[in-house]
Amino acid sequence: MRALILLLLASCAAQPASAATRPDRRLATAAAFIDAFYSFDIGRLRKAMADARGSMGDTLYYQQWAEAGHYVVLDRKPCRLDKPSEVLCPVTVRDDLAPALGTSFHVTDDFHFAFRGTRIVKVWNSSDDPPEFHQAMQWLRRERPGIFTGPCRGMWEGGPTPKDCVRAVVKGFGEFTAKARPAL
Repeated sequence: MRALILLLLASCAAQPASAATRPDRRLATAAAFIDAFYSFDIGRLRKAMADARGSMGDTLYYQQWAEAGHYVVLDRKPCRLDKPSEVLCPVTVRDDLAPALGTSFHVTDDFHFAFRGTRIVKVWNSSDDPPEFHQAMQWLRRERPGIFTGPCRGMWEGGPTPKDCVRAVVKGFGEFTAKARPAL
């Protein structure tokens, strides 16, 4: 009987666990992606998202935007399963945008990952940008449209100059804060 139990245990241990039963692997993969993103090494990020080609344009753009916007990680919560095949990784950052808006708010970017097995196949972001951010972006579109046909052409779609774009937006946010923002 003892030999039968050992044989059964050995056969269970020898079978590979599916991604659904090993979320730790997906969580570790997502965490490694976050490491690659904030390394500001575009080659490393490309490698981390080799199976998510459809997400590369905006994600690679965002990495360069974050680098030129001087993103500094302030708080990085552990990645967690959000849905059976999705992982969420919240990262709070300090950047050049908030001071240009005259706020000390620190944005939390949520990195979302869709998995097929243990491979990332899609990446997208959401964030808790403050109302001032959205007001300033509307003002820029109205008052400084050249930003969006110049340095921010193709913004978030793999445009050619994300670093110039964020610098132009930061400058524009400073103008918004000085000239257009309603007095509080």
